[in-house]
Amino acid sequence: MKKSKTLALVMATVLLMAGCGQTAPVSSAPEAPASSASVSSQSQNEGNPKNMNLLTGLGTLTDGAVGKRPVAVMVNNLVDSLPQYGVSDANVIFEIPVEDNITRLMAMYGDYTKVPKICSLRSCRYYYPILAVGFDAFYVHWGQDPGMAQQVLNTLDIDHLNGTENTYGLYGRDQARLNSGMSLEHTGYFDGTGLAAALKQNGARTDLKSEKTGPAFSFQSGTNLIKPDGNACTKVNVQFGQGDYFSTFTYDLKTGTYLKQHNGKPHVDGVTGTQLSFTNVIVLETDISQMDSTGHKSVNWKGGKGTCKGYYLSDGVVQSITWEKTGEYDYLKFYDNSGKELKLNRGKTYIALNYPGYVTCS
Repeated sequence: MKKSKTLALVMATVLLMAGCGQTAPVSSAPEAPASSASVSSQSQNEGNPKNMNLLTGLGTLTDGAVGKRPVAVMVNNLVDSLPQYGVSDANVIFEIPVEDNITRLMAMYGDYTKVPKICSLRSCRYYYPILAVGFDAFYVHWGQDPGMAQQVLNTLDIDHLNGTENTYGLYGRDQARLNSGMSLEHTGYFDGTGLAAALKQNGARTDLKSEKTGPAFSFQSGTNLIKPDGNACTKVNVQFGQGDYFSTFTYDLKTGTYLKQHNGKPHVDGVTGTQLSFTNVIVLETDISQMDSTGHKSVNWKGGKGTCKGYYLSDGVVQSITWEKTGEYDYLKFYDNSGKELKLNRGKTYIALNYPGYVTCS
C-alpha cells in the first residue's frame, strides 16, 4: 500500500474551470402520488444506529467495522468487460466520464470487513482519489495514467492499493474470464475478502480520522422514505456527453429504489445476478473538458454552492439542487435551491459527475 505525502494539489486546482455550465431543462411529469414506501417524517425513528454504515445511514456494520474506514474501488465499465461482479454489494457508486466519454465506476464499501471479490478492476484517473479521500477511504486501483493521476497519487495524503504492485497479494486474474476469451484488461480482480486481515497484518490505519466519524451525507432522521421537494420522475436517463455511454434508472415502487440499466440493458452483478439499485440517484453537472492529447479529462470536482447544478432523485421524485466539495479532504455537500443542506433518504446512493444538459426525466 502506498501512502503519499501531504501536499497541496496545485496541478489539480489549476485545471479546474471557474464555473459550471448552464443547466438544461429537465422534463417532468406531474407531482407524484404518495407510494407505499413513503410515510410522513413525523413517524420516523430519531437518531442514528450505533452500527451505522456512514455511507448509507443504515445499521448494517459488523461490530469490527464501527468507526473504521471505507474502501473505494475502481471498476471497469466498458461494455466488453461486463458483467462486473462485487458491485451489487457497493453502498455508493460514482460514475464519471473518462477518455472518449466512456465511463468508469468507483464502488464504495462502508464495511471494510465485508468487501467482496471485485472484477474487473481499472486504473486511476485523478478525480477519483480526490473524491475517495473526502471519505477517508482506502483507494483501490489497478495502475494509473502517468500524468495527472500519478501526480495526484504522489501528492495526496491517501492510502492506495495498486494492482500493478499486487499490494498485499490481493490482486489476480480471473481464469474463467481468460478461458472465455475475454481480453486481459477485463480480467483483473481485487479479493476484498482478504482485506481486513491484510490491513491488520501490515499495521495499516483502519480507524477513521476524528473529523470523518459522522455520516458521509446528511440523512433523514429515520429509515422511511421522504419524497424530495420536486416533481415526479420515475425514469431518468443520464447521457455522458456526446459519447455512446448512458445510464438509465427506472423507479421500482415495490422496493422504493431506482433500478439501473447500462447502455439500455439491466446493469447486473455477474455473481449475484442482482440488478444494481439505489435509494438515491444524484447527478451533478460540472465542467468537463479534454485535458491532453490522450483524451484524459479535466473535471471540476469542486462544484459551487448555488452555481453548480444537479438533480436529486428518490422515491419517484426529482429535485433540483446545487453542490460543492470545498477541498480535497472535504465531503461532497448538496443543497436545495434555498441554500439549505439537502437530506438524503437512507440507503444506497449513485452519484454521476457529468456534463451540463444531459439528463432527461419522465
